[in-house]
Amino acid sequence: MYAGSLIVPFERLATAFEEQNPGVDVVTESHGSIQVLRHVTELNDRVDVVVSADEQLIPPLMYERDDPATGRPWASWYCSFATNRVVLAVSPRSPLADELTPHTWYRRLAAGDVRFGLADPRFDAAGYRALMVLQLAEREYDEPLLLEDTLVGRFTTPITVEHEKGVDVIEVPEILETSAGSNIVLRGASIQLVALLESGDLDCAFEYESVARQHGLKYVRLPASVDLGHERLRDRYASVRVKLDFRRFASVRPEFTGDVIRYALTIPANAPDAELARRFVAFLLGPEGRRILAADHQPLLRPPEPDDPAAVPEEVRRACAGAG
Repeated sequence: MYAGSLIVPFERLATAFEEQNPGVDVVTESHGSIQVLRHVTELNDRVDVVVSADEQLIPPLMYERDDPATGRPWASWYCSFATNRVVLAVSPRSPLADELTPHTWYRRLAAGDVRFGLADPRFDAAGYRALMVLQLAEREYDEPLLLEDTLVGRFTTPITVEHEKGVDVIEVPEILETSAGSNIVLRGASIQLVALLESGDLDCAFEYESVARQHGLKYVRLPASVDLGHERLRDRYASVRVKLDFRRFASVRPEFTGDVIRYALTIPANAPDAELARRFVAFLLGPEGRRILAADHQPLLRPPEPDDPAAVPEEVRRACAGAG
């Protein structure tokens, strides 16, 4: 089960793994990253491999919560293997396409007449990252109320910003619904916005660059200080934090600090076929898997980085070491 932004390469990965392992049927399913983890920890789906678009999600949702059936954490390790950056994907059918440029995009969004798509930050990492992008853009363009101007009146309960010790804290309400006549379209996962861009029902949407390229969409490249894609700017990204006022997360810390985008995977402790899961992960991190990911414009970490090498299965550790 994996983040929706990985649909294109993971369909190819599944096919390639099946070809190398006759008799194996790889069953795939995608959601927003938060939903992916909830399927394991709250909906009790038995999953062999979990892949999140944000490495930050795995410790609070899997390490710090126990499987009631075993009394043990849902997972004890993860391996970061890919990165990305946020862009503003533009519909080829939009009459405003030529007006959305690297120098004007933020003003056009704040003006309120652009139909733009947003992944729900309560369910998808791309959603809360889009809010971070807007807040970081305030500093980049010296527009102190950019996020507020872009979102004010668009939701029945507002998204607000507080300032705590040099950090801008974006607070997302428990109930997040767009207002009547809002120019914002909210979906559970960023990948669900792609069809609306292709049909012209949206003018633009925040997407990962890999997704825009996979679907042949024009996009506006955002400044490095804003797009969450550059290791050297991690301190700047960390000046923004998102808090979710979401009761489903009452037992964990529903806060996400701005950071460079990192995709991570793990094998749940209750995986139905842990041995096959280890083989699949080793394949994904190995030469053929990385070739498939790169061919689909997914930027890779070289080498992949386990958070705790001692806890990572041997097959996975070897694959990480060989991918440098």
